[in-house]
Amino acid sequence: MTEVLDLNPLNCETLATPRLSKAEHLIQQLNAANAKKVALLMVLGFVAYHGILHWQYGSDSCKWLLSKGRFKGDNEWQPYGCMMHKYTETDTRRCLRYLAFWGNRNYFVFIGDESVRALYQSFINHLRPSSDDNISSPFLAVSQAGEFEEGQLNMHARYIYANEADEALLNVISKFEEAKELPVLFIFGFTYRNFLAGNVTDEIVKQYTRNLMRLVVPFDQLVAHKAKVLWKLQDRINEDIVTQTPWKEVLNDDIDLLNQAAKTVFRYSEATVWNAAWQIANGLVDSAVDGYKLSELGLRHEVQILINMYCNDYMNYNDGTCCASAEPYTNLQIVSYSVLGVCVILVIAMLLRRWLMHLRGHTFYTPLSQPTTYQDIHTANAAVAGGLSSGKSSLALPIMDFFTPLAMLAVIMGYFYLCDRTNFFMKENKYYSEFSFWIPVGYVFALGIFFTEESRFTKVLNRDQTDELKGWIMLVVLIYYMTGAHRVLPIHMHIKLLISSYLFINGYSQFTYMWQTGGNSAFVRFFQVMFRLNFITVILCFCMNRPYQFYYFVPLLSFWMCVIYFVLSLPPRISAQSVESNPLHYLYLVAKFVGCFSVITILFMSEVFFERIFLTRPWKALFVSTDDDIHEWWYQWKLDRYTVTFGMIFAACFHIAQKHSIFDDNNHGNLFARRTSITVTLLALLSVCLYTTFSFLCRNEQECEEIHSYIVFIPIVGYIVLRNISGILRTRYSTFFAWFGRISLELFICQYHIWLAADRHGVLVLLPGFPTLNMIITSFIFVCASHEVHRITQTLLPYAVPSDWKLVMRNFVIFLIILIPVGHADGMF
Repeated sequence: MTEVLDLNPLNCETLATPRLSKAEHLIQQLNAANAKKVALLMVLGFVAYHGILHWQYGSDSCKWLLSKGRFKGDNEWQPYGCMMHKYTETDTRRCLRYLAFWGNRNYFVFIGDESVRALYQSFINHLRPSSDDNISSPFLAVSQAGEFEEGQLNMHARYIYANEADEALLNVISKFEEAKELPVLFIFGFTYRNFLAGNVTDEIVKQYTRNLMRLVVPFDQLVAHKAKVLWKLQDRINEDIVTQTPWKEVLNDDIDLLNQAAKTVFRYSEATVWNAAWQIANGLVDSAVDGYKLSELGLRHEVQILINMYCNDYMNYNDGTCCASAEPYTNLQIVSYSVLGVCVILVIAMLLRRWLMHLRGHTFYTPLSQPTTYQDIHTANAAVAGGLSSGKSSLALPIMDFFTPLAMLAVIMGYFYLCDRTNFFMKENKYYSEFSFWIPVGYVFALGIFFTEESRFTKVLNRDQTDELKGWIMLVVLIYYMTGAHRVLPIHMHIKLLISSYLFINGYSQFTYMWQTGGNSAFVRFFQVMFRLNFITVILCFCMNRPYQFYYFVPLLSFWMCVIYFVLSLPPRISAQSVESNPLHYLYLVAKFVGCFSVITILFMSEVFFERIFLTRPWKALFVSTDDDIHEWWYQWKLDRYTVTFGMIFAACFHIAQKHSIFDDNNHGNLFARRTSITVTLLALLSVCLYTTFSFLCRNEQECEEIHSYIVFIPIVGYIVLRNISGILRTRYSTFFAWFGRISLELFICQYHIWLAADRHGVLVLLPGFPTLNMIITSFIFVCASHEVHRITQTLLPYAVPSDWKLVMRNFVIFLIILIPVGHADGMF
């Protein structure tokens, strides 16, 4: 039988391209573009979900603070949906003094049984200086008598015993209403007179309910006079260890019946049922004193809730969002979002126009690749003009390429604002434990090792390797900030080491570029790097109303980039070719390094001189915080003052050694001979272990950081040696870490607002009640947004920094002109 060859082009194409299986098709769909679409749908879903929550339950975070919460590890209390600042005695007195300065009367009244009296006593004791053990006897007498007053704070606290809503209590409340100065806060809490006798029947519950109903109108009148009224529920007891006779007859079931009656009575009144206090007592019932008294820890939690409710809206602590109003927007934010909004409107209009023209049968042309240089953009514009003149409809693709990323940026900035400048999404305090820090670190490194591939490079610190290094550094740093692990000094010092490593690699990379290229097109490259570093940061400064120094890592990178460019561009320019033709350039290179070290040391030795330089206008605004304070910049600069120079020196030594064939990294073999490799490996291991030992032995953070500045290069060089000395390790890399390394800068910047919350002091909560699942969801959205910001930056780069230096200067001057009114409003001039 003769086989017939089918020459049908369609059939040939089918034979050439086999149909993908469902599994292969699914794998192809797992990409960044589809992930970002899923993230967008999730954001829209959570916006709808939280909108429903606010519509149904209200958006008052004070209700969240008082209604419920949960215990984290080590019995740390976490309110529902908001962050609670841990007020010290100094913080509390500062708050009361501030309110007294503005004429407010800090008047608190506690009315109830012994549990309310214990709360009152704990509240007063909280104002006692923690360092003063020998408190004066008048203070104790005042507390025991149920009356406390301090003129300096304009504060008056009072305790009144009550065990039921009788005529005497109603008279007391009416006297408060008639007084000239009404207390700002009332805390009520009691059951009934014979509660300890037990035997709570339905009739007693009904009588208790009728008794409480007598308080509804007085409570409403107190609230109408601008007072806050809280009803404290009866705490549950530990029935197994109750020892005192009166409480042996009390059952938790009876307590629950009375509490439920109180909730029913006050549900429709203006008083607030303090349900969170009951949850705290219930969570600590095992540690109850004598089985029925709330422990000191529980009382401290309740006092913290009261102070957060009273002070947060005035003190504006970053980690205290409960009962705090959202930050007001500024004129600069209005202008910034208006400009971004115009970009969104323009893109929508162009898409509508394109759709209408498509309906009329016009042809559209799409470029095979995105324009990457100014010449590409100019050519594309000419093509567009030619297409329009010939009668063929073509969308102005370069215009779309410019405005579409800005429209996407507008959407992302809207999400940033919603997360961190409003109370729309919830926030929670950070929590550190050994488990919460090391388990994510272990997961991350397990994934990094799993996704390991062969690199196409064999060089030391090649592109794949530096991306990998930046990736795992950034992931560990993010986990550190998420868990609040700064309180553990060894972890804190290792994180400082990782951040220093990032700067060290930056110094190495920039020197290597100048060494290999001789500084050709260094001017344009400098502006390209500065644009990549600062684009999203400047946008966030405008949209989120934060100073440039707030994102401290970017100012640090930008400053040292300027130093590197200045030192290496200073005549004579030194490169591999220049030292080959003129060995005297080695001496010039040493002189540059010595000069750089000298200037840095002079600035470090005189903080006054340092401040005079960096507080000089107009660049003062780049180095000060919101409070016009330069100490944060001084701290960050001082910590890594030599790190970048160490990186450049290492790069110089490395390339000189490579030139003289001290090692060979042009193949897949080891860098040195076997005996030399073993010796170098042991020394590298020793250097890393020495720093780790130093971080554990060092007890004072300030001294640790001072020593760190001088020895930071030792463990970094040790790691580089360990990573590269073996050919097997040098020619393999983790694609997982490298992928994150390419967007590491965006990850560090975006974490401030859409992964963490309240300016990195808390954690964003999109899914309340499920902390682990919430972390996974917020992390996914955060990574997708950071990747999109990175893509937008790369897309806009050729528009902002063309290849022609004249056009670069033109754009830079335009940017400075835009900054003039901003700087004038900010007091820069």
